[in-house]
Amino acid sequence: MRHRNRDGRTRPPLRKSLLGRLLLMSALVAACSVTATAWLASQTTSGAIKQQQGRDLTADTRIYNTLLGYAAGHPHWNGVQETLHDLAQQSERRIVLTTQNRQLIADSTDHTTPPELPPQASAVVDPLSVDTTLTEAAGTANRIDPRAVGPFSLPTTERKALRKAADDNVACLSRLGIAADVVQAPSGRPRIQVVGTHTTAPRDTGCDTDTLDRPTNTEQKALTALNELVDACLDRQNRPGIQLNLDFSWARAGTSAYDLATTPAPTLAPTLAPSPVPSVPSERTGIDSEAARAAASCVDTSRREQLGSYVAAPALLFITDPSGTTVPGFDLSPANTARIAGVAAIVLALTVGASLLAGARLVRPLHALTGAAQRMRDGEEPETVPVPEDNEIGRLAAAFNDMSAHRARLEEQRKAMVSDVAHELRTPLSNIRGWLEAAQDGLATPDPTFVSSLHDEAVQLQHIIDDLQDLAAADAGALRLHREPVHIDELLAQVAAAHQAGADTAGVTVEVITAERAPTPTADPVRLRQAIGNLVSNAIRHTPAGGRITLHAYGTHDGQETVIDVTDTGTGITPTDLPHVFDRFWRAEKSRNRRTGGSGLGLAIVRKLAEAHGGTVSATSTKGEGSVFTLRLPTAPDEGPQ
Repeated sequence: MRHRNRDGRTRPPLRKSLLGRLLLMSALVAACSVTATAWLASQTTSGAIKQQQGRDLTADTRIYNTLLGYAAGHPHWNGVQETLHDLAQQSERRIVLTTQNRQLIADSTDHTTPPELPPQASAVVDPLSVDTTLTEAAGTANRIDPRAVGPFSLPTTERKALRKAADDNVACLSRLGIAADVVQAPSGRPRIQVVGTHTTAPRDTGCDTDTLDRPTNTEQKALTALNELVDACLDRQNRPGIQLNLDFSWARAGTSAYDLATTPAPTLAPTLAPSPVPSVPSERTGIDSEAARAAASCVDTSRREQLGSYVAAPALLFITDPSGTTVPGFDLSPANTARIAGVAAIVLALTVGASLLAGARLVRPLHALTGAAQRMRDGEEPETVPVPEDNEIGRLAAAFNDMSAHRARLEEQRKAMVSDVAHELRTPLSNIRGWLEAAQDGLATPDPTFVSSLHDEAVQLQHIIDDLQDLAAADAGALRLHREPVHIDELLAQVAAAHQAGADTAGVTVEVITAERAPTPTADPVRLRQAIGNLVSNAIRHTPAGGRITLHAYGTHDGQETVIDVTDTGTGITPTDLPHVFDRFWRAEKSRNRRTGGSGLGLAIVRKLAEAHGGTVSATSTKGEGSVFTLRLPTAPDEGPQ
């Protein structure tokens, strides 16, 4: 839909206008900016929070694992305060341990007042029920911390004996070219770990492994006690007993697990690691799958019962920042999404509003310029538009005003020129018509005087038409010049001779001042004589009887220009009229007729001819004393004064 201005002209639709495009571009930029900013903020924040949460999780895991090891090796929590202090300094967190009914056990800070605990504990520290999300060592089915060894912990003498046997076994394997290391389990039992990809079983190498294969007295005693607990559990279920091995695998009672090859090789002796209770195939153990599940459950229950008096009681672990606050999470929940959408809508509305105000202010002067240009096109008088501040639009408005003023001047000159041309042509045509009508009516005799008068009027018409043709050719850039070296002193003499008759009639003396080294410019001699002749004719018309006209040509000191002065002792020109002497149809005295004042085109033609040669023409004058018209023409670089 098109809108109309107050002057009735239509404006382009909003979607095609500058304002509409500015609004659309602003809206798109704002929407993209808000979307990109929101996405970047969410990604950056989420990444930072995930990174922080990752660091916190690492620290929490270290704290949990350390306290879990403490609980696995101590029957109570006495003395854990120092451990909490060390962990708190390393992680810069506050650590609190309580019983399961939230009775304070230990606090990493020295506050005397009970801490304000969060609603939910960070973890439960129980070596017999390990949290599998916080420690890698708990990747077992029974979830018993491997450091909880209880009665299986070896005394010093047994450790030394097993260590010596392990060292001897490593030395034997080394002599056979097999690299191996001794690894000590939490119970103190060493085991042999082969380095590399050697596939030969250590028991097949011939090295002595009997000492490492057999349980020690301490281990046998603990294993026997555990087996009794397991058998009692199975007996309550009316199931037969089983025979436990040192790695807590089992077989049917009376069958050796080693005979069934259900245990690792002797050099890879059991580590009491929290591996799942081995599920020995039923066809090899004589136990069906249901009985195997019952046996595994009893082994797990019995182990917890056996270790219960050797480990600390379960405790609640609270890990917080020193201020007691936690780092909030961030996600694009519906609430966050709505919040981002609301902020984006506000930013978009503000952007569109600001763009609307700025765009309206921007296009207002453009509308004024468009309206003024359309009115000028429709033939109305040129007008000016308000110029805003000094910016691109302001400069455009100023340029339009200059163009409008220039157009107004050209229009005035055009009207004046048409009027002057009509006036100049009307006079000789009226004279010719009058003489012819008089001859037709018998009032005048076509004698030689009559014919001479008509001839003079026709010559005057031809002169005006030739001048107008020259000006039109100069304006169109079609004025052709035939350049050649011109001896300027000879040309001035020819001009003076051509105007000598008119000068004698007016009682004026014309003389030429010859320079010692007259320049030789490259110019069109015909057009140059025409220009200088017009200056001389103008000087004769405005110089009273007894006056003098002087022609003088010389070169500038740098040899770049040829200067021609036409000086007269005439009436002179006032300072207010001097700037207009080269305008078309201009006369200093409006009352002068064409016979005494000329057509008003001679000096205008001089200016055009000078410009066609790449030169200039100027005038200086003193009222009542005379005038000097100066014609300057460029001299070719290789044509200096001669």
